This record gives sequence, C-alpha cells and structure tokens, in this order.
Amino acid sequence: MAEQSFDLIVLGGGPGGYVAAIRAAQLGMKAAVVEREHLGGICLNWGCIPTKALLRSAEINHLLHHLPEFGFAADNVRFDLARVVTRSRAVAKQLSSGVGHLLKKNKVTVFDGAGKLVGKHTLAVEKSGKPVATLKAPHIILATGARARQLPGLEADGKLIWSYKEAMVPPAMPQSLLVIGSGAIGVEFASFYLNMGAKVTVVEVLDRILPVEDAEISAFARKAFEKQGMTILTGAQVKGVRKGADSVSVQIEAGGKSQEITVDRVISAVGIVGNVEGIGLEGTGVVVEKTHVVIDGYGRTGEAGVYAIGDLVGAPWLAHKASHEAVICVEAIAGQNDVHPLDWSRIPGCTYCRPQVASVGYTEARAREAGYELKIGHFPFIGNGKAIAMGEPEGMVKTIFDAKTGELLGAHMIGAEVTEMIQGYTIARTLEATEADLMHSIFPHPTVSETMHEAVLDAYGRAIHF
Repeated sequence: MAEQSFDLIVLGGGPGGYVAAIRAAQLGMKAAVVEREHLGGICLNWGCIPTKALLRSAEINHLLHHLPEFGFAADNVRFDLARVVTRSRAVAKQLSSGVGHLLKKNKVTVFDGAGKLVGKHTLAVEKSGKPVATLKAPHIILATGARARQLPGLEADGKLIWSYKEAMVPPAMPQSLLVIGSGAIGVEFASFYLNMGAKVTVVEVLDRILPVEDAEISAFARKAFEKQGMTILTGAQVKGVRKGADSVSVQIEAGGKSQEITVDRVISAVGIVGNVEGIGLEGTGVVVEKTHVVIDGYGRTGEAGVYAIGDLVGAPWLAHKASHEAVICVEAIAGQNDVHPLDWSRIPGCTYCRPQVASVGYTEARAREAGYELKIGHFPFIGNGKAIAMGEPEGMVKTIFDAKTGELLGAHMIGAEVTEMIQGYTIARTLEATEADLMHSIFPHPTVSETMHEAVLDAYGRAIHF
C-alpha cells in the first residue's frame, strides 16, 4: 500500500479535530482527518447537540403544562417519546453531514477508520481490522476525545444502568431515575427527565451540586431544582447496587446514615477519561497523566511533531475549548506571530438545565484564594421587566471585580437564556474590560441582558432597579 503524504494529519473528527483540519487548509496546508466513527465527534453526535434537542422538548413539555399562566388551555397534553428521540437523532445527523461538507469544501481528505502512530511522522489507518492507508506528515494532531468514566459495580449495561448514550435514546420513559454525579452532564439529564415527568434523585459525593460553579450559583440551582420536585443528596456515596428484573436498588450513604433507593433506571455521570489507548503512544515521548495527554500552551506533546487538543488533554471538557485549542495549535505550527496560549479564565461554561447556568472567569472563592481584593455585585431576575414578562423571574447574575483595578474577574449567571448572555461577559474578559467600560455600555431595554448591567452597577453601589 502506497504511503500518502500530508502537511498535517488530525486523528479524530470532533469539534477539535475538524476545526484543526479546516484551519490548516485555510493556511495553505494539505490536511487530512482520520475518524473511526462519526464526523463531529461525541459532542455533535452524542453530546452537546442532541442533548440540547432533548432539553428543548423538555422545555416545551414544561410550558405546555403551564399554559393557563399565559392565557391558554389545552386538554390531554402528552408527548411521544419515540418522536422526541427521533428528532434529537435527526438534528445530530444533519449537523454531522454538515461537517463532512465543510471538510470537503476546504479540500480536507477524510479517512474512515481508526488511526495509530506507527513511527516518526507516520500514522496507520485500519477499518474492521483491515489496513486502509499509511499516512505521513511532519505534524500529527491527536484529537481522540474522551469517554464516560465507569465506576466499579456501576458499569453501564445498556438496560438498567445508563451512560450518556443510553440516556439519550430511552426506549421508554422511566417513572423514577437516579443520577450519579451533578456536573453539567448529570444535571442536564436530571433536568430533562424531571421535566418530562420522571421522579429524579441526584447523588453527589461533594458537598454541593455543580461543584465547578460559584457556590452561590450552586445553592440557587439546588433550591430551584428541589422546588421543581428533584431530590438531591450531597456528600453522598453509592455503597452498593442490586439489580432487579426491571429496577435497580442503590445503597447510598450520606451524613453517617444509609438508605436504599429503588428506581427504574440509573444514569452514571461521574466524569470522563481520555481516549489514550490504541493510538500508538507507547514508545513515544508523549506523556499521559490521569488518562490525559500532557501538552504545553500550544498543544505540543513530549514527542516532536505530535500535538494533542480537546478532551484528550483534560478539563474543561468543552467543545468550544477544543475548537479554540485547535486554532491555537495549527496557527502555532504555521508560524503565525499573534498566537497566544489558551487562558482558562476566558473559557465560558454553560449548563442547559432549567434554569440554565453559565459562567466565565474566577469564582468568588478562587479569586479570594488568588489574593484579589474584590467588589461583588448581584442582580435578581425578579427585578427585570423582560424576565417577568417571559414568565421567567427565577434567576440571578453575579459579577466579581478586582477592587484595585476594576478588572472583571468573573461572572456567574443562573436563569432563562443565560447560556446565550454569557458571551457578553466573555468578550469583556477577553478585552480586559473594567467596571467603567461595562457601566458605560448601553444595554437594550427590555431585555434580560439588563440584569448583566445592573449586576455590574451593584458591585459599585450604583444598581438602579433593585
């Protein structure tokens, strides 16, 4: 089999991989992508996109059961779960096809198969155990992503214990559900199933849910979820699992007390591990720590000519972080002069539960640990006309400023559409905006974004509407 040569090869076609290939093509490189399953990766096919389609259905179901509040009435409101799932899968398929079109448009060669490093600057591709191609390039980017972490005794079996994949394509709506883990993935599934009518319990080993968020936001979210009927157990550990014919009994220990909860299904959402196996890292200078590849600020590994990006290199496990790393890595390879390492504090995080959660920059605790003197502002959605008019008065915005310089250090939001609004604060972080810049910005009225302005004003004792 003849070797094929490229300037750059990307192993993995997810939001890091395909973006890296397209950016390389834009910079005049001959690029290739090797993908063993679906273009678009986990995010597009089994993560970010299809879950948002499911959550949209859950939002509609919630609204349909509150029609009288808006002056409407409907009888026998119900849903067809199969059609809900089918729509979610169709959305993912449409976008996956779109990625293929983008790669073709940019003249990126796509190889269908699994790739493995087999020597300096060489990648072997095979499909179903049969060789497909041998590729050579001076630059190889690893973008193989990650997969769900499996806990001993809680391994997903596809029937009673679900990973995120099974949770996205339920054959029937469970009446009761236990979600283990309260990060973004766990909370989003908990919110979906709760709003579709299931009885949901969330178990978190740490002392609060959404542990990477600011403590005030976590507390607000817990109160909101419990008001909706969700049961939340924090500081809790799963001590045992007993499977029945069509149910699961889970032994949980919290606060020195033990209880058994029996549910129809369990969703395990306890983190992810990097896909470092089977890609030929043995005998190379690539360093792996805690299942993730170690890189510098430009994606370079310990092996010359080998780079890594995205979930493979660790937290935060976000598609937009992977895409940004891809651009940084490729532009550094191309010798661009204005390339800067990724600044984690400028990466926004979004959780699409109800109410939504979004943040960027330092939490209050982290800012204090870093030695900053702070000015902190808050503004509740109940003080915002648009939020009340929408029937979404439950929410809050929190801003954190450096008291000495006025720099916006962090922003934290919970409420309707905050995942769309957070980008305003993200731009402010990128531009190193101060409180004066934000105070002097004009926010349109009536919009929920006015809460962002008021939270800035409040940090300096100038809030108008609260």
